[in-house]
Amino acid sequence: MAFKALLAAKTDEKISTSVVEMNEQDLMPGDVTVAVDYSTVNYKDAIAISGRGEIIRQFPLIPGIDLAGTIEASSYPGIAVGDRVVANGWALSQTHHGGYAQRARLKGEWLVKIPAPFSTKDAMAIGTAGYTAMLSVLALEHGGLTPQRGDVLVTGANGGVGSIAVAILSDLGYRVVASTGRLEEAAYLRDLGAAEIIDRRTLSEPGAPISRERWAGAVDSVGSHTLVNVLAQTQYRGVVTACGLAQGVDLPGTVLPFILRNVTLAGIDSVNAPQEVRIEAWSRLARDLDLGKLARTTQVVGLTEVPDVVRRMFAGKVQGRTVVDVNA
Repeated sequence: MAFKALLAAKTDEKISTSVVEMNEQDLMPGDVTVAVDYSTVNYKDAIAISGRGEIIRQFPLIPGIDLAGTIEASSYPGIAVGDRVVANGWALSQTHHGGYAQRARLKGEWLVKIPAPFSTKDAMAIGTAGYTAMLSVLALEHGGLTPQRGDVLVTGANGGVGSIAVAILSDLGYRVVASTGRLEEAAYLRDLGAAEIIDRRTLSEPGAPISRERWAGAVDSVGSHTLVNVLAQTQYRGVVTACGLAQGVDLPGTVLPFILRNVTLAGIDSVNAPQEVRIEAWSRLARDLDLGKLARTTQVVGLTEVPDVVRRMFAGKVQGRTVVDVNA
């Protein structure tokens, strides 16, 4: 059976993408076959397609680190024909064909059944970004954070992880401080539940190794100087999660927040998280994420529009989540 896919190829160190027609025999080995409904564009997808990072490790390859759809064939225990499933990360868009196609064959152990409140479109409106946001919330809670402890900062708040984190944390009762470089979009963040908006420039430049205590916890998707300044302003026994590198991979700080204020820095990995962690995260998303807020973060595009979304993402012009309708 023929299907459409966005295929990435590499020539003279330059990556290009095009929508092509492929066949079932072009799919990679796996014990489940999925009729894909939707994928999404995450920051990692943008890095992969643009070639700004070595995400894709073999060419040609179908990119897309996320997919959601319905099982067409399965020999994997516990996954049956007709099940609605979501895949986030693993080897997708690295060494295995990803979600930018109408069909996917992959390992059943990579799949999570979509919780009942969500459609396949909802699952991709959440995607790796929203799933990562929930992993961050779980890490904050594991570190002992409660709404009574004080404010929680979310950096990169207009992005995918940030938008979902603001929505979840505010509905859990936290007072959320949102850091953004797009202050003109403050109304969007307040609509998601942010109580206070701050300019990202107050955090993005080199600062003091330790500063006045401002927040009890934080979800950071930016890294570099921003994360260092977040740590320097975290309250005693506060918890900060690190899940991104939009500003950079460096961490030009000191140990002072850790040894003077007992601050916890929790790393968040969404790619290889164990299955039980994924199931817990998706279960909590089903319980704690407002579908109305999710809809307000989401836009839908087709396969041919993905490269333009990537360009706009790097230009800082993409708000919230971008769902890819692979059948459009």
